[in-house]
Amino acid sequence: MDEPDTIAPSRPPNPLHHVPVEITVAVGKARPKLSELLSMEQGAVLTLDTRVDDPVELYVGDRLIARGMLEETEGDDGALSVRLTEVADMETGL
Repeated sequence: MDEPDTIAPSRPPNPLHHVPVEITVAVGKARPKLSELLSMEQGAVLTLDTRVDDPVELYVGDRLIARGMLEETEGDDGALSVRLTEVADMETGL
């Protein structure tokens, strides 16, 4: 005889799922000397420790949640997107 289908009890929707979360995308770091930083003017170039094709890191607060590659958003010239290549397990991290 076939087993009856069991229906899992439904949970009420979690209101926190609708709260926006700000994600910071870090493309690299710079370590200028303080004197260089103080003398910077508009048009100055700050060299980063990464290359154009290096992965970027995504943070919520100070927690690393993912890594990915920058790309231009299809159909929106000049807009950037991140294609995720690694996503953290929210329990253990990356």
